[in-house]
Amino acid sequence: MNRTSYSKGWARFCGWLLRRMGWTAVGGPIPENKAVILGVPHTSFWDFVVAYLFYTSFGDVAHVMIKKELFFWPLGGILRSCGCIPVDRSNASELVRSLIEQMEQDDVFKLAIAPEGTRKPVKRWKAGAIKIALAAGVPIYAGYFDWRTKRISCGEKLTLSGDIGADLAMVQNYYEGLHLTGKHKEKYITG
Repeated sequence: MNRTSYSKGWARFCGWLLRRMGWTAVGGPIPENKAVILGVPHTSFWDFVVAYLFYTSFGDVAHVMIKKELFFWPLGGILRSCGCIPVDRSNASELVRSLIEQMEQDDVFKLAIAPEGTRKPVKRWKAGAIKIALAAGVPIYAGYFDWRTKRISCGEKLTLSGDIGADLAMVQNYYEGLHLTGKHKEKYITG
């Protein structure tokens, strides 16, 4: 899928719905055509809904990975129209390679990833987002959705060193300093 934007009417509706749900957008979409956007904390399916409404309100598309098992009719078509990409999670290295290839082929490709890798509580996040950003030579942004304040943002551009372990620790430390609250508080662990 090489979808790069939504209609102005749909974008306005998504922005209106996001505000009706009580959310405040902090900043706008990222300026680059290609990037990785982290989405933290990821504790609920509703994180996707809020993030979709936020990014779509700018008329922009942020692709997300969804397990391939959910791409059955009619849900598969709906997911694809929302920028979702079906993935086989059984082979992590092949998954990363295919995402890098897709990012290189498309003129515009913004990939949103939850570094926790799951909605369950985890202490060690996955490094796939960092690997993709480094290999594709694209920036990475520290996006967030805070359920306590109902603020959502693409966040700041982070500077990666190229040392994946150190970069992953830096990202986790950065988010720890934000003091975010997930929809399900008990599922978000920092530090």
